[in-house]
Amino acid sequence: MKKLVKVASPAAIAVLRQATAIAPKRHKASDGLLPSAAHIKQNPNSDHNSGLAVDLTHDPHSGIDCREIFEQLKSDKRVDYLIFNSRIWSARNGERDYTGPNRHEKHLHISIKAECSKDTSPWFAWMGKPSIGSKVKAKFKKKAVKKDVPSPKGD
Repeated sequence: MKKLVKVASPAAIAVLRQATAIAPKRHKASDGLLPSAAHIKQNPNSDHNSGLAVDLTHDPHSGIDCREIFEQLKSDKRVDYLIFNSRIWSARNGERDYTGPNRHEKHLHISIKAECSKDTSPWFAWMGKPSIGSKVKAKFKKKAVKKDVPSPKGD
């Protein structure tokens, strides 16, 4: 079992904050940082346990298209692996079918390399900079950092 942490990594938190700054009206129903008890039981080796994973809700109508983000983040050196829409990608193994119990159709799973856990530089640089108003709306309370992954993901 991966070590359980109580706070997600700064890099994982930055993904959600930056996505909200870019698309303040985006849906967040499938967002997640830390695992629920059910998720831990189903997948004790999940990167969510170590705070090195983030789930980002797929909401193309509001500006967060996980199909595009999946493709773009393949070139981000902080990414260990990505899962979206029954596909998994890693630099080590390339892209292939994902056969876990959760197909990740409603969200993109981003696993972050441990050595990059504190890197909060822009995750979505190709999408442009958010407006100042959007940045203000995207601020999270400290308790939001501890938000559980809403359901078992199988990643």
